[in-house]
Amino acid sequence: MIKSQDTRLKQRNSFLLVLAALIWGFAFVAQSTGGNAVGPYTFNCIRSVIGGIVLLPVIKLSDHMHWSRKKPVSRQDWRTLLTGGISCGIALSIASNLQQMGIYMGSPVGKAGFLTACYMLIVPILGIFLKRKCGWNVWLGIVIAVVGLYLLCIKGSFSVQFSDFLILLCALAFAIQILTVDHYVDMVDGTRMACIQFFVCGLTSAIPMIFMDMGLSVSEISEWASAFADPYAWIPILYAGALSCGVAYTLQIIGQRGMNPTVASLLMSLESVFSTLAGWMLLNEALSGREILGCVLIFIAVVLAQLRIKPLSFSSK
Repeated sequence: MIKSQDTRLKQRNSFLLVLAALIWGFAFVAQSTGGNAVGPYTFNCIRSVIGGIVLLPVIKLSDHMHWSRKKPVSRQDWRTLLTGGISCGIALSIASNLQQMGIYMGSPVGKAGFLTACYMLIVPILGIFLKRKCGWNVWLGIVIAVVGLYLLCIKGSFSVQFSDFLILLCALAFAIQILTVDHYVDMVDGTRMACIQFFVCGLTSAIPMIFMDMGLSVSEISEWASAFADPYAWIPILYAGALSCGVAYTLQIIGQRGMNPTVASLLMSLESVFSTLAGWMLLNEALSGREILGCVLIFIAVVLAQLRIKPLSFSSK
């Protein structure tokens, strides 16, 4: 009976992570147009703050309906919640802003998506030191997924530049964020931690926003502010803030409860597949045979990682 409940919980959480990846994938167009409209760091800052604001009434409703089983009561509860939320927020801020900087400095979006998804490799490697073991099927799934992402994202020749190095650092930061969520998720209320994460990410993103997007002269600030007069600039910001942040990242935190972080990272890598499908459905972008094969390989990797197989042991005994 306990095993049956555990299986159902993991199935539910797997669905939540796939749903988060779906929202992130279809938010790609919004992220691209929103960043171009108001500036990449401004976009990160505002959408994160909106994500935090969206969760405030959710937390209030959850408390009223007694849905939360981890509502902080003691001082230690609040200390753990704040530590987890601030740690996740800093990691998320570093990751998202490094990604924006890498794309701004010339890394193509397709290559940036591939390099960012390398957190799939970094998570299990870091997990070894945290005694988070994986079955051989998960490691094989990672290899298949990386090949699939390469076919899906890389269209021409592959060379590494400084902007790409920034994206790799972004992947490391995302891996740390995933493992930080894994560490705190069973100790705190996930919705509250997500809310704190967003406000921290928004506040820290305001620093590069001021120096990179706004500028320090009156004319630069005036030009930056004028972008908000366009109502179409707010559509992608609100979509990314309410759904990509407020909903999807909260689903990530809730969905990671009881999940191996490596398997969770594989499920979330479906974002690349969904972004490709979104371009096909919404922008009428044609899918090549190479891209279709990449999508199929990633789906195979995700299914393979879900099989219940004994973890690999790295001990000498």
